[in-house]
Amino acid sequence: MKAVVFTLGCKVNGVESASLLRGLEEMGFEVSDELEYADLYILNTCAVTGEAEKKSRQAIARVRAMNPQAHIIVCGCAAEKTPEVFAQRSGVEFVAGARQKSRVLEIIKSYKQNRSFKSIEENVRGEVKIDDSDLAYDEMLPPRSFKSRAFIKIQDGCNNFCSYCIIPYLRGRSRSRSLESAVREILTCEAEEAVVTGIDLSSFCDGGRGLADLLTEVRGAPCRIRLGSLEVGAITPSLLEAAKQVFDFAPHFHLSLQSGSDAVLKKMNRHYTREEYAKKVSLIREYFPDAAITTDIIVGFPTETEQDFSDTLELAERVRFSQIHCFAYSRRTGTNAAKLKDSPAQTKKERLHRLMCVAEKLRQEYEQQFIGKELELVPEEEKEGFTVGYSQNYIRLYVAGKVDKRGKVRAVRPYADGLLAEREE
Repeated sequence: MKAVVFTLGCKVNGVESASLLRGLEEMGFEVSDELEYADLYILNTCAVTGEAEKKSRQAIARVRAMNPQAHIIVCGCAAEKTPEVFAQRSGVEFVAGARQKSRVLEIIKSYKQNRSFKSIEENVRGEVKIDDSDLAYDEMLPPRSFKSRAFIKIQDGCNNFCSYCIIPYLRGRSRSRSLESAVREILTCEAEEAVVTGIDLSSFCDGGRGLADLLTEVRGAPCRIRLGSLEVGAITPSLLEAAKQVFDFAPHFHLSLQSGSDAVLKKMNRHYTREEYAKKVSLIREYFPDAAITTDIIVGFPTETEQDFSDTLELAERVRFSQIHCFAYSRRTGTNAAKLKDSPAQTKKERLHRLMCVAEKLRQEYEQQFIGKELELVPEEEKEGFTVGYSQNYIRLYVAGKVDKRGKVRAVRPYADGLLAEREE
């Protein structure tokens, strides 16, 4: 039998999907992470925005068109939020929610033994119910990697409850993997790069040991180490010093901003000011002068004024982000921000366009300083005659021809959404 695990949403979803793929492979399935013909589909959904939920629902119709007889299991945040919407769709055998996704493998194993999902006594065409008091970390199988970058999940859930975000209600409270388990997976990683990730990576904690301790333990790892998204409070001298000691550390910090206005940050329940954010960026650059600083920014939050938005643009210019993930505010029922009057759609659209223009200008300015310099490419894919991958500081690189493994290249000129580079002789 062939099984497809199709992922929507964040990198953590991607890691969990890759773990499911490994489990399916061990059961004897032919597996794929592409949306193609299969006997079994696992749809790992997203609910971070209304559009993400819509795409999650549409995925069912897409797989039904490929194989009307296929078995479909739905998991992930959208499935956690509205399980009944997915459970009633034709072909959906099981809705597993966002937490304890490893249970999906137990469900499939039972199906293989009994040749019917209907033999499963509980939760058929319903949701796996998880006790909110259970804060144990769900230790899944090591992810099956299709690419040269491996994402390694070490944390799940979130305690921050930002006023616009539904994820803490779906993923549950913060819980962390054991440091020893995380270290073991990183040190034995066969990929060229390991990206350490989590829903709220900054809250990783194992018996008082945090991210700095993790980096110290993996400082001699055979692969490049990159950190996923971080919160402002995680940036400390001890973390940066530990990162500096890592033999092959990627000087790239994705530091979540969301708004450059103090008034909006307060309404968002973000626990820092614009100046505190700027100081943390300056601290990073004391340790890593050429570091890429990337971020997320929401435009059109319900209370955002034109002045608030101008403050965001000013801070973005001052910080000199190398990339900005820009998106318009999406109302999420159940959050505190959903009680506020939404901004007009046209206002959000216009501000998003202006921010994206600034983001593109800043990206080009950051990348320009590396033209003529040596960078290290980790190849990921082949595209239109080029090998495409990322440098240590998260610049997308294009090299003509086929490049099989990590190596030095020299940046030549701007190209597409990154830089054209040539292999070093």
